[in-house]
Amino acid sequence: MFGKIASDALGLSDIGVIISPAEYAKVDADDYLFHEDGERIFFLIKSKKDEYCFTNLALIHVDGESAVSSKRSIKRYDYASQRVGEVLIETAGTMDRDVELKFRLGDAVFSIDVKKQFLEQVKDIYKALIAIGRQQMRDMGSRENAVRTLDALGGMLKLGNLANEGAVVAHYDAILDALNTATQVRHHTKDFSDVFERYIHNGAPPPRVTTAG
Repeated sequence: MFGKIASDALGLSDIGVIISPAEYAKVDADDYLFHEDGERIFFLIKSKKDEYCFTNLALIHVDGESAVSSKRSIKRYDYASQRVGEVLIETAGTMDRDVELKFRLGDAVFSIDVKKQFLEQVKDIYKALIAIGRQQMRDMGSRENAVRTLDALGGMLKLGNLANEGAVVAHYDAILDALNTATQVRHHTKDFSDVFERYIHNGAPPPRVTTAG
């Protein structure tokens, strides 16, 4: 505890703050978004050496070696391929100046210190991460059901009932297209804009603007 108090007093700690939407264009992480594919920042935690940028498609971690070094590593964790889990908040004690957001994304484990004045905003991203994890679980169950359904359909299909080779190919293509649509599109969420829009209140970007034409 003494070491933590001393590092805070000397300005050596790396406690993050929540960046407002008006500042998103100024952060390093913005340069690495797939703006061309509609990727947007919904929540951003910035410390002296790190940025944790939560977009509708991924977590982008701008990982700095130290507060005084300009060297950065850019790490991307797409929600479509990385499961969210073990989400929790450790609230501040009487002597603490920070709260801690912890979660797992795939094999990566995160523990992010945030100034305790931003606790309400941290609660928002906590809810959003849990909601993403729940949707990922539903998607996984639906994909497993789709594969089981294909197995059952394969057992019902009798090749002898098909007129010719062309009919076999047509049936195969139709089944494969249906399975790919079920497992890669319908039941494989990649864009979690709706989740962030539902739960993020203090860090949400401006509403999407559509133009006629």
